[in-house]
Amino acid sequence: MLHLRILAPATMTDEILEVLQTDDAVTGLVAVRDAVIKPPGDLITAQIAREGANDLICRLRAMRVHQVGSIELEQVGTWLSRSGFEAEIRTPGSSTDAVVWAEVAQRAYDETELNWTYLSFMTLATLIASIAIITDSQILTVGAMVLGPEFGPIAALGVAIVRRRLMLFRLALRTLVIGFLAAIGITIVLALIGRALGWITLAQVTGPRPATHFIYTPDKWSFIIAVIAGAAGVLSITSAKSVGLAGVFISVTTVPAAGNIALGVAIADGATVWGSTAQLLVNLVGMAIAGWLTLTVQERLWTRVSVRRARHMAIPRRML
Repeated sequence: MLHLRILAPATMTDEILEVLQTDDAVTGLVAVRDAVIKPPGDLITAQIAREGANDLICRLRAMRVHQVGSIELEQVGTWLSRSGFEAEIRTPGSSTDAVVWAEVAQRAYDETELNWTYLSFMTLATLIASIAIITDSQILTVGAMVLGPEFGPIAALGVAIVRRRLMLFRLALRTLVIGFLAAIGITIVLALIGRALGWITLAQVTGPRPATHFIYTPDKWSFIIAVIAGAAGVLSITSAKSVGLAGVFISVTTVPAAGNIALGVAIADGATVWGSTAQLLVNLVGMAIAGWLTLTVQERLWTRVSVRRARHMAIPRRML
């Protein structure tokens, strides 16, 4: 169940209420006249079945409610309501499977913002990955994978393609490229300092590393794992139950590969640099493709659900 809140001019309230009252997914409808001070208008709230959110938001957007007021959606953690339960039963589809595209797009924009926090997490994760490579530590490698924030922009690339949002695609690509370049650049500088101090040796980077050898030796399994992880990650961020993201982060070696690139540059070892670069690209491309395909399938499936819902709502209530 989702909680819907609308701030709208008084002149639009009756039209909005008509849309909400005739929608089977809506319950708990409340209208408070002259409650909004800035911008002046009315407050409308309702509970809606998650399965019906997309169609309802599309109708409200077509009315330009979001341009003259605001539309807010938030997940209701716990709710006890007979009418709400009946609204979910009436609405075709599953609440867990339902993809609320407005929610997905908002999250995609939020996670592609290139800011100090994103760059800090990316840099710290890459530094931990480089130390994991030097010490050949699987535990540190996993820690770096979980800490890396790069999956958000990767998933946003798929959202941008499926929803045809060129600006989002540019933002996501810029955040990925600048984030990795900044993290690798800072790690290179610190690795050079560590080498000058004698803390990092050529043998530590190029010698046998049984626990972290996979970081710079991509193969067919690297791509397959990236595709599976990318699909799982997109399902986690689009469904009502956001689980499994930690497993996605641990499965792919984007950040460890970035850390190994920095070490390879610091010790001037071309094989390390190119092998790690290949691993990084394989993982990024695999996850981006998987995200796009998963979102495409979800969009097509929910288009069919929307058609079923439209037919369902067209049936006179006395016949149901």
